[in-house]
Amino acid sequence: MAKNPIFKPAGFPTSRFIGTFAYMMKNRILIKNIKQLVNVRDEGILKVAGKEMAGLPSIQNAYLVVEGEKIATFGKMEEAGYNENEFDRVIDAGGKMVFPAWCDSHTHLVFPKTREIEYIDKIKGLSYEEIAKRGGGILNSARMMREASEEQLYEDAMQRIDEIVTYGTGAVEIKSGYGLETEAEMKMLRVIRKLKENSDVEIKATFLGAHSIPPEYKSDPDEYVDIVINEMIPRVAGEDLADYIDVFCDRGFFSVEQTDRILMAGLKHGLIPKIHANELDYSGGIQVGVKYDALSVDHLEYTGDEEIESLLNSETMPTVLPGAAFFLGMIYAPVRKMIDAGLPLCLASDFNPGSSPSGNMQLILSMGSILYRLLPEEGINACTLNGAYAMGLAEEMGSITKGKTASLFITKEIPTYEFMPYYYGSNKVDSVILKGKIIKQNINR
Repeated sequence: MAKNPIFKPAGFPTSRFIGTFAYMMKNRILIKNIKQLVNVRDEGILKVAGKEMAGLPSIQNAYLVVEGEKIATFGKMEEAGYNENEFDRVIDAGGKMVFPAWCDSHTHLVFPKTREIEYIDKIKGLSYEEIAKRGGGILNSARMMREASEEQLYEDAMQRIDEIVTYGTGAVEIKSGYGLETEAEMKMLRVIRKLKENSDVEIKATFLGAHSIPPEYKSDPDEYVDIVINEMIPRVAGEDLADYIDVFCDRGFFSVEQTDRILMAGLKHGLIPKIHANELDYSGGIQVGVKYDALSVDHLEYTGDEEIESLLNSETMPTVLPGAAFFLGMIYAPVRKMIDAGLPLCLASDFNPGSSPSGNMQLILSMGSILYRLLPEEGINACTLNGAYAMGLAEEMGSITKGKTASLFITKEIPTYEFMPYYYGSNKVDSVILKGKIIKQNINR
């Protein structure tokens, strides 16, 4: 069992033991009497943008059939033609709703220790940059990462994954970036690979060696960039440890020119770009991300007309991280302006020990409405279908679509789907199904 778990709901098995302890379907599951089946999409719809984000196709009084790991069919109860005896499991969802699982496209949930002492520094008025200059922030986690064992990192991270599953997350992207030297970065990525192998959550791995500049390279950052390009990237790609490559392109971190070099090197090794951009200033990070067809550009607190125009002419998903902006007391990205201009939008948790110590996507959804004035429909799309797109998973997850992976959750009895962002602070998930397996029923009841 894991040492020092961050969170462990009573009776909730760790993901590595799912095959033994979870309620597992044999072949077919029927969910009937669904009050509302939410975010029902036709095949081929991979994201929604602009005004389309306010649409949330749903079916009242519905049923859904799972076969193996896939959604086989669904529809209105009065049109159902099934025989319940044909199913291995029948779930009566009377009064409850079914959503596609949340797709959290930006986290750093593999980390050695929490950083609550820095939280006190924030309360006292120190800024993110001031804490970093004192050796805190990312550099603090990097020091601890080099001392941490792979076993402990894995145990703690698996506990965090178990926690986010209870809130309805079925897919998560996890970044390295707390190593900042080759062996520690490789260690993080090996932990992420082991998590992939032992969890029914869909996991994507991102190499973020360019998360910060180590103190020993402050006088010559390009020397560290050379190490990332010539030493880290070939090893990461050679061992097939990452799906994506990321760079923190912002004031005080990596310049546009350095980011350009790193992304080019990553592409040559088959790593698809993602970008930390414009969290601290108008850094040019969005534009360089678009230049390299980044799957997503993330943070985006400083987004103006030029950045919006660049994104409109791309397939890159703008991703906002409400937890980080809220926790750090930063300005909020101009989300309404972005959507009104016709852009898509993704919301992600940025689950990490320094600036967003929560992977609760229900809370992120609520922040979308409270802080950014998103309609419930816009927020739900941003946390499901557009989140899947930002992870390269839109063909498999993010909506209720025939043939997609059966990763979804059943709510407790709630009056409307608008209740999901409105009633913040409590867990509104009753049951979770991941890849066709009933992971847990009656969570927190």
